[in-house]
Amino acid sequence: MPGMVDPRFQRSVVLVCAHSDEGAMGLVLNRPLPEVGFDDLLEQLGIEVEGDARRIEVRFGGPVEPGRGFVLHKVAEHGEDPEGRLRIGQALAMTTTRDILVELAQGHGPDPAVLALGYAGWGPGQLETEMLANGWLTGNGAEDLIFDPSHDDKWQRALKAQGIDPSVLSGMAGRA
Repeated sequence: MPGMVDPRFQRSVVLVCAHSDEGAMGLVLNRPLPEVGFDDLLEQLGIEVEGDARRIEVRFGGPVEPGRGFVLHKVAEHGEDPEGRLRIGQALAMTTTRDILVELAQGHGPDPAVLALGYAGWGPGQLETEMLANGWLTGNGAEDLIFDPSHDDKWQRALKAQGIDPSVLSGMAGRA
């Protein structure tokens, strides 16, 4: 929402990947990390890059555990999920294993895919409290925004996908 004061989340589009009584976890979708190259990360992890390696975008996923990587990618709608993969809806998943990075370095692996460093996390009831305080606006996912490498207007496009004109939003909360 426009009133978000935390600069890490101002005009952020966040995909909530998990939500339960224990809290919530999400990935910021519109904060690229152009200074962090995928090849550089693979080298740091000791993963050999082959000539036909897939180069995927690296993004700031959130402030929690910024050294931890999460690969967000498409999956088949049906089938089993291996260990380290969290299915998000029917055709989207998040994988945290090194194996997926090796696959990408060899020119295989899911397509499309992006790598997020860190994540956004909320304790039990924290996200709900922030939503009641008009901190977040929720909506159905606009899948085309997830992998789109154009980030400058992603927040506005996410609002428009929900039928919301950003110019009419207020940062003030109230009760009727």
